[in-house]
Amino acid sequence: MSEDTKHICISDYNYSLPDERIAKFPLAERDQSKLLLYKHGEVSEDTFYNLPEHLPLGALMVFNNTKVIQARMHFRKETGALIEVFLMEPAEPTDYELMFQTNHECAWLCMVGNLKKWKEGTLKRAFEIKGHRLTLTATMNRSKMQEQAGGTNHWINFEWDNTNVSFAEILEAVGELPIPPYLNRATEESDKKTYQTVYSKIKGSVAAPTAGLHFTDRVLKALDEHGIDREELTLHVGAGTFKPVKSREIEGHSMHTEFIVVRRQTLEKLLAHDCRAIAVGTTSVRTLESLYYMGVKLVLNPESTEKDLHVNQWEPYDLPHNADGLVEVDGRVITAEESIRHLLAYLDKDGLEVLHSSTQIIIAPGYSYKIIKALVTNFHQPQSTLLLLVSAFVKGGNWHKIYDYALGHGFRFLSYGDSSLLIP
Repeated sequence: MSEDTKHICISDYNYSLPDERIAKFPLAERDQSKLLLYKHGEVSEDTFYNLPEHLPLGALMVFNNTKVIQARMHFRKETGALIEVFLMEPAEPTDYELMFQTNHECAWLCMVGNLKKWKEGTLKRAFEIKGHRLTLTATMNRSKMQEQAGGTNHWINFEWDNTNVSFAEILEAVGELPIPPYLNRATEESDKKTYQTVYSKIKGSVAAPTAGLHFTDRVLKALDEHGIDREELTLHVGAGTFKPVKSREIEGHSMHTEFIVVRRQTLEKLLAHDCRAIAVGTTSVRTLESLYYMGVKLVLNPESTEKDLHVNQWEPYDLPHNADGLVEVDGRVITAEESIRHLLAYLDKDGLEVLHSSTQIIIAPGYSYKIIKALVTNFHQPQSTLLLLVSAFVKGGNWHKIYDYALGHGFRFLSYGDSSLLIP
């Protein structure tokens, strides 16, 4: 791992992306999108529907099954001012599943639009669910905000006067699906379906894991027929995924925390496949690569707690690594297999079936991949951390070759755009 990674100039990862190349809407049929193929330095193209034909037989393919929530809510003050409250992360309770089951009150860390118009007081919104009238109130807790929210997020307490209604139902009724800001358009009813993967299950994201948007039931069936071993994990995508890198060097960029859920079965599957996987999307990449460093923590300190397992942004670069990119401490090399086995032992010790943790990992040139051997991903914004992740995967300046080809061959970019299969 290279210390030079922290001193990467983000301007070296710029390219010209004309607005007309950004897909504002998806194709009518998801799996008819274009698929760029990058295999061992060679670039070609196909249709996404044919993806299974380009994958090694019997490989493990990992998907992120998170579901985008209708996280954007609007309240109108008595003065007429419109306030937007954008749910970012559950605060009380912090567990996503428990949060959506709450039936009277809860609290979230939120971004607030038109904040200058909401200096004090409670916001109210009345509406009807299941034939019942109810009033939802939002109050900013400034003391909690200073204590825990930090940054640009605000601690917002929500209360409603009908215990027959869950917070999940409130979001379904009055929340708005938050499509990416660079689409420069309002959310449409169709986005509720097209901005979710067909396999989305676990509510919690405020942005879709967009590489998964191309998959259809028939592509999943074709993967099964091709002998691909499909496995799912959960990383709830935060709005920080759109956060631009504003510092000259990436050391000055702060990565957002994302919460992950990985089942015992997924860890066992990884071991069965020699800790080699094809990742669907950058969120699956960040989760799987973070698992290695969580396991390393347990190797070095078997008494590590759930909180200790959190992977900090620069942790993978600050640890000593050998020439193969594996952590080496006092002559002991920690392989991916040993790391995953320690995670399983951690679950065994506490009688757990699911690993809950979080990560701030930044993957950039200088990073050595431990688990990911192939990647399905869309085309990302210039000067973004996602482009850094891709560059680290294909190594050297090969991202230029991939993006030049895509720009020169009519590929559509960003969330609703086309995709690529990268095999270094």
